[in-house]
Amino acid sequence: MKKMFKLSAAIIKDIRILWRDKLGLTIMLAMPILLVIVVTNIQNSTYQLVNKNKLPILICDMDTGQASQQLIRSVSKIGMFKVMQVAGKNEKQLSDAMHEQDAMLGIIIPANFSSKVAAKSKTIADKALRSFDLTEDSVVNTSSDTLQQASTVSNDIDPLTLYYNPVLQESLKLSVEGGVRSALQMVESRETLRSLYFTINEKPLPEKLENEMLNNQTAINMIPVSSTRAGARGKQGTLVIPNATQHNVPAWTIFAMFFIIMSLGGSVVKEKISGSFIRLKTLPTTYIIAILSKQITYLGVTILQAAIIFSIGLWLFPFMNLPALNLPSDITALIIVTVVTGWCAVSYAICVGVFSQTQEQVNGFGAISIVIMAAIGGLMVPTFAMQDFFKNAANLSPMQWCLQAYYTLFLEGGKLKDILYIIAPVIIMIILLQLLTLFGLKRKKLI
Repeated sequence: MKKMFKLSAAIIKDIRILWRDKLGLTIMLAMPILLVIVVTNIQNSTYQLVNKNKLPILICDMDTGQASQQLIRSVSKIGMFKVMQVAGKNEKQLSDAMHEQDAMLGIIIPANFSSKVAAKSKTIADKALRSFDLTEDSVVNTSSDTLQQASTVSNDIDPLTLYYNPVLQESLKLSVEGGVRSALQMVESRETLRSLYFTINEKPLPEKLENEMLNNQTAINMIPVSSTRAGARGKQGTLVIPNATQHNVPAWTIFAMFFIIMSLGGSVVKEKISGSFIRLKTLPTTYIIAILSKQITYLGVTILQAAIIFSIGLWLFPFMNLPALNLPSDITALIIVTVVTGWCAVSYAICVGVFSQTQEQVNGFGAISIVIMAAIGGLMVPTFAMQDFFKNAANLSPMQWCLQAYYTLFLEGGKLKDILYIIAPVIIMIILLQLLTLFGLKRKKLI
């Protein structure tokens, strides 16, 4: 009973000290709120650019033939481009137009595009018919000289020139190239099909038959595969689509929790420098109670951080035109992950504070170490994009395990049983940090 009274008194003391530390409170609460809002806004804009918004693309048609018009229509039907036609005859004019209209992409269709596509299509059609021995009996005979001449023309087709803004990401650039290539292939296939049909039947290919033959494609269903049996489903059983909010809110909540090292670690160092440890030895108490008091107090701060950031994601983000945060169905598991993450952050901060000699040391080492752990832990760069060495190093960062636990709940609809093996390494790290803290206190003869 007496120990509980001492502990409660120490907690009240730490709360009062924390309340007086306005700068520390600002760093612990306001900074992560601003960070999660800014980063989510930026990443949501990227998601919108890739998934919903259309990339502006300028097309300079120097051919104006049938094939070039078909290509422009095919590019428009892809769905990822906002096509705008501009006048121009060279690279400089198109580049100037891209700057004026803030376009990320530009295409120049060469002047002889339609004629050479038609020649190439006729060559392919004639070769196909000759391979089936149809040129002698069923169709008009084509001489070898004509075929060789057409083949020579087809091999000299000028390529399309695709201009792009250098800031375009490599993955997005490859998607653009693939989209334009598929549109070009559609134009060439259409011309080849028309040439084949006309050579065999001596009449144009009916439009309805043409569309049926070219657009008869097998549908592709996109379904996310969860690593848990629960599946990525929300409370009502509807599919939860990952978005910038679902990714960033858990990630930067973890970062905010660990950033309490600036306040908590500095508080431990300040008490060592001020002689509070020595005065505690003259009183009927131990510094273990003071350490436990700090852990409970700052654990409450980390839980408050998570509650504030999650609340912003739930209620404020929709007013900012950002996707709302979808809480996992297993709230108990969410609370457990949050408490374990906060406890790990508190244990790390106290451990660094015990071994630091000055506040400058704890602030410098603490800030740098948190950023490094966040970087290799997948908060800033996804681990799948890292090299093998850093993928293995990510397992040493407690943030990686905490992030995977949150992602299992938020993105995969996991339950408590699905995260037990994920939070187990975090609990082991907490125990090691606590033992290391006790070793440091005994080594410095503080307990």
